[in-house]
Amino acid sequence: MPQPRALENIRVVDFSWVRAGPWATRWLGALGAEIIKIEWPENERGRLPSSTTPQGMEVNLNTSGNFNDTNVNKKSLSLNVRSPKGLEIIKRLIAVSDIVIENFSSRVLQKWGLGYEELCKIKPDIVYVSMSGYGHTGRNHPYTTFGPVAQAVSGLTYQSGLPGQPPAGWGWSYMDDTGGMYGAMCALTGLYHRNKTGKGQHIDQSQMVSSVPLNGPALLDFTVNGRGTNRPGFPPGNRAHWPGTPLVNNYRGPTVAPHNAYRTHPGGYNDWCVIVCHADAEWQALAAVMGNPAWATDPKFATVSGRLAHQEELDTKIEAWTMTLGKYELTDRCQQSGVRAMPVQSAEDRVEHDPQLRHRGMYQPMPHPALGTHKVQNAPFVLSETPAYNHSPSPMIGQHTGEIIEGLLGYSHDDLRAGFEDGTFWPEERPRFAYQQEMLR
Repeated sequence: MPQPRALENIRVVDFSWVRAGPWATRWLGALGAEIIKIEWPENERGRLPSSTTPQGMEVNLNTSGNFNDTNVNKKSLSLNVRSPKGLEIIKRLIAVSDIVIENFSSRVLQKWGLGYEELCKIKPDIVYVSMSGYGHTGRNHPYTTFGPVAQAVSGLTYQSGLPGQPPAGWGWSYMDDTGGMYGAMCALTGLYHRNKTGKGQHIDQSQMVSSVPLNGPALLDFTVNGRGTNRPGFPPGNRAHWPGTPLVNNYRGPTVAPHNAYRTHPGGYNDWCVIVCHADAEWQALAAVMGNPAWATDPKFATVSGRLAHQEELDTKIEAWTMTLGKYELTDRCQQSGVRAMPVQSAEDRVEHDPQLRHRGMYQPMPHPALGTHKVQNAPFVLSETPAYNHSPSPMIGQHTGEIIEGLLGYSHDDLRAGFEDGTFWPEERPRFAYQQEMLR
């Protein structure tokens, strides 16, 4: 018999869309909660348009690969909540639920008649999580945002990029994923409080404010040193020398050396390995892995300060050795000797070739009625007693409308048919999918 999951019998009404909110409810679903996603085909930007529909497949509301990865473990109820009948139905659903999550700007659900105060009249102990860009209080609370916008105002964009050049920003909308994890944490905290006290609460999370702590030491640079963070050198971290720029000793930052990404055999676009030595003993271990070449015993490389002062020469000599090995063999040799080294991995490397991710079941194939079988991300943590895992693919839009309306809320089949006819469950002018027609038979 399968082990129970931590959030069994917890029901979440999910008004969220695009990425941040759906990312939060995705993980609550992996922990066992029943996630009922409220959708309307004219509004769900996360489903269309999609550049992640497999080639040769029709682009429609059910064929976005990105939506599938973001919305596993959920059910879909298509419902026009801005109609009187739809509003009555959604309130009836909230009355038998535990958590409401939404990530609209601060005024949207208020206008729909679904603000926290109104829902408390229906379900006094409801846990209501708002995940707006600017929060529900303060001068700018009505502002609308997007992940990269929140990144800019939080200070992260300012810190990125090359010296002497404008801020570059980040390639992916990390603020959406970070905001989603914070959202899941907020929901769990509210649920714990309710279970202890019997009282619900409104949790007002701001995506922009949630990204501010990610600035790290930049805060101390201002509050302690009294100076604004700038980019005097190339970004510190696991990054190789930037092509087309002069080799200078500050491109690693004054931390430790070696601390870089080095090219590996056969020298292709994806052939890199990161090596870091935090202490002299680790450097000596790396020298042994390299076969103790004569240059590695030079006194100028014996200490961290010496290696920092000569890191251009140091990196050139290390890379001459790394180019003789593939990145995975190099990683194994270094790790066996206690040297911190890891391959730089592409998406294909992570999904198909990483033995550790495979062992932990990070990418599991899951069949989808429209997309076929593809791998999606599993929970990135392991619970020994209450497992977390993907149990169902992302829903096709409105796939569970009949199950929820008739099975959970007790409406009749005639009510279901009438709701489709009058535009409550689907726009009257939009063609229905085959599974919806089957639902009405």
